[in-house]
Amino acid sequence: MFDNFYGLTGKPFQLTPDPEFYFRSITHRKALSYLGYGLAQGEGFIVITGEVGAGKSTLVAHMMQSLSVDQVTVAQIVTSKLDEEEIIHVVAGAFGIDIEGHDKATALTEIESFLHDEAREGRRCLLVVDESQNLSVEALEELRMLSNFQLGNHPLLQTLLLGQPEFRATLQGHEGLEQLRQRVIAAHHLEPMQKGEIEPYITHRLKKVGWDGNPAFDQRVFAELFEASGGIPRRVNQIANRLLLLGAVEERTRIDAAMLQNVLAEMDAERAFPEAAPKPMPKTEREYEPVKAIPTTPRVDVDMLKDALAERDAQIAELQQAIVEIAEQRDAAIADAVNPEIETLRAQLARVEAKSFEQERSIRQTLTMLIDWIESEMDSSKAA
Repeated sequence: MFDNFYGLTGKPFQLTPDPEFYFRSITHRKALSYLGYGLAQGEGFIVITGEVGAGKSTLVAHMMQSLSVDQVTVAQIVTSKLDEEEIIHVVAGAFGIDIEGHDKATALTEIESFLHDEAREGRRCLLVVDESQNLSVEALEELRMLSNFQLGNHPLLQTLLLGQPEFRATLQGHEGLEQLRQRVIAAHHLEPMQKGEIEPYITHRLKKVGWDGNPAFDQRVFAELFEASGGIPRRVNQIANRLLLLGAVEERTRIDAAMLQNVLAEMDAERAFPEAAPKPMPKTEREYEPVKAIPTTPRVDVDMLKDALAERDAQIAELQQAIVEIAEQRDAAIADAVNPEIETLRAQLARVEAKSFEQERSIRQTLTMLIDWIESEMDSSKAA
């Protein structure tokens, strides 16, 4: 909607990663440098981590545009909770290797054969694993084992691991990943954009879709947008989308801070959920005294206890007698309710049931005679 109102040729703040919108923030330039260095080594692991929406996928998509398909074969997977055997099959599928129905050993053999064939054709293989924080330690160890495949002294597979901050912590701290840590040749953690980068980020994406200055933005919008988004690109995109939509609805040619506050309030309201726990009941006019703690060594009056037990037994006996009387009254009421019409219906029902029983017995006898006759005929045929 707003793209038509403002004369834009596309959606400047779409949430789907698009390398055409890659923005060279300070942290992304550093990450791209580490990527370039790591890819030049042609072996081991490269690790890029960052918050959700920090731009990891956009960065990698931009990097892959610079790779020649004649020199590098790239396979990309987005992982879920995979174990060590599942990850092998997923990697094979990403490279287009058909191993359906094969066991793990056969799958590994097929992967190694594929890597050898690619190397002989002059291509090296790059595996990009997104959402690496979902992988188990055993699955990560399987990826390390894949990095052992070589043709002579030439490594056959390089792996790029993308993950959220918890993956960085796992990789640095888990004792079972020491060998993998030794294979990491480049690593970078994507930080949020800086406050001064919000305005150039917004204008960069707008210019990609033909922005000519309409709408204009108050300078205060960029500062408050940084505070609201924390400098995370995807959050900036979400808010900027809503800002432009509001501007189009209200036919504004200038986006101001008041509009931004309205958008943020709407987004906060949309994220609001009812409280999971019920609120405490309001106090009534009657106030109760707090319950006093029972002494740890109370004194027991034996006579009073016997009297209390006797009173309890008497109450139980009265209740039992009342139950018996109620049951007798119920049976009497049911008996009084029976009238001659009901008795007539019961007699008719009994006659129908008797007749049905006789018919069923006759049918059974007929079927038995028929079966005996068929069996005798079959025996006569066999004898003949």
